Amino acid sequence: MGFELFLCYTRLNHFFSMQKVRKGVITVAGLGTRFLPATKATPKEMLPVLDKPVVQYIVEEMAASGITEIIFVTSSQKRAIEDHFDRDRDYEAYLERQGKLDRIQSLIDLNKKVRFFYTRQSEPLGNGHALLCAREFIGDEPFAFSDGDSIIDAKTPVIAQLLDIFYKKKSSIIGVQKIESKEEKDRLKRLVKSIKPKGFGVIIRTVAEGKKVAELDRDLQNLLNKWTVMCKKLHKAPHPSKVLVELNRASSILRDVFNDSFSGIHVDDETLYTQVKDYVQEIAPEKESIVKLYEATEPIFEKFGIERQIKTSFGKTATMSKGAYLVIEHTEALHVIDVNSGNRSNKAKNQEDTALDVNLSAATEIARQLRLRDMGGIIVVDFIDMAKGDHRKKLFDHLSEEMKEDRAKHKILPPSKFGLIQITRQRVRPEMNIKTTEPLPTITGKEVEAPIVLLDKITADLQKLLVGPSKDHKVTLNVHPFIAAYLSQGIPSIRQKWFLEYKKWVKIQPRDAYQYLEYRFKNNDGKTIY
Repeated sequence: MGFELFLCYTRLNHFFSMQKVRKGVITVAGLGTRFLPATKATPKEMLPVLDKPVVQYIVEEMAASGITEIIFVTSSQKRAIEDHFDRDRDYEAYLERQGKLDRIQSLIDLNKKVRFFYTRQSEPLGNGHALLCAREFIGDEPFAFSDGDSIIDAKTPVIAQLLDIFYKKKSSIIGVQKIESKEEKDRLKRLVKSIKPKGFGVIIRTVAEGKKVAELDRDLQNLLNKWTVMCKKLHKAPHPSKVLVELNRASSILRDVFNDSFSGIHVDDETLYTQVKDYVQEIAPEKESIVKLYEATEPIFEKFGIERQIKTSFGKTATMSKGAYLVIEHTEALHVIDVNSGNRSNKAKNQEDTALDVNLSAATEIARQLRLRDMGGIIVVDFIDMAKGDHRKKLFDHLSEEMKEDRAKHKILPPSKFGLIQITRQRVRPEMNIKTTEPLPTITGKEVEAPIVLLDKITADLQKLLVGPSKDHKVTLNVHPFIAAYLSQGIPSIRQKWFLEYKKWVKIQPRDAYQYLEYRFKNNDGKTIY
């Protein structure tokens, strides 16, 4: 919603004194599972950016901002961070003999400026608990705090900017992202001033853009209630103990994406169901009834077709309606998306209108794919060529509208004469890359499309044949006997559903010589037509 207790890259906290900030805390205990397999044996903070690991940039920024003592809150898998910042005199002597000492001079200089300390976080309980692990080191002094895997390129170090404000304001400082529109900032300030409780300050998050005052007030009241409950706990709480817990992952996601269009939330875990139901009751009481506990024996992903959607959405090819499809390729420098009309037939009067129709559908699917895969960097889309300028403008406007729902920062350039549209999109996290192939049972080492997507592929190809140029042909589908039985069984069978949709009977011919996922469409003469 509109507010959050803490939202920042680097935070400055202080307790009682207003002395110079000389201590820094860097949390590096996380397991880095988002970056697997790269982080299986290497801490994510040690992943290189050019010639230095990420965490070194953060330490250098703290040092440049006047921090002279830094404590790392680590875990058992983070020994490499300690080794990186500890000086090895023998190794330095070896490098000096080789004339290569300059390669680690930056580390030597850091050790002259900063003293390093380490403490262990026994279990992953979040940044709040990590700070508790460092409380003896901090004492009653003000301190700077940073995550160990986030860097920001700025002429003046971000921590130095925050310190400057800290000394001027004499209070805790939190770094936040700006809302760019001055009109929107003024609107939000005006609304928040009208609902702000006396004696409190408010931080407005970027997701508050466009929100109505009723939504902001509801979110603010929820936070105020949490504050009240937390304060009551403080008087009786033993030390140390948790008095406030962050939202669980499901509730955190709902906080950012939940809206009036939601018609159902299905949860297959009773504990999580209770948490989600309580959270929805807080933020939207009228929607509480849409949260349902899923208790069937069939796995929830199978019931709602999620597994199939995952497999079909993350392959090299993404299918669309009426036989059109996208081909998505990745290179070192950029991502390339090619729009294909396929074996398509529609009611458009000419090729130009057909191209516009396909391109508009593709724009909607591309916006969806970028969010699903979290593709970042440069994306080049090769749309079908269109001669008319107003059609190209219509495509650009449609894509821009579809991308409005994307919370990642992005920029879209108008289409070129060749039909190319360039998109730059912020990479929020590592690109989602789900393997959509599986080992072929009959040949060791070979992989094929996952069986779960086979039916979708057959149906898409059949649609191209029965509504496209081959629509007058009598079609025979040649498949492995297991697949043939699956397509023919039941009432209504999949073949019967095809007949009801296309008004044509598809003959299915079992072929023992075919591999499990192999299939061919043939005409009356036995010639392969697809």
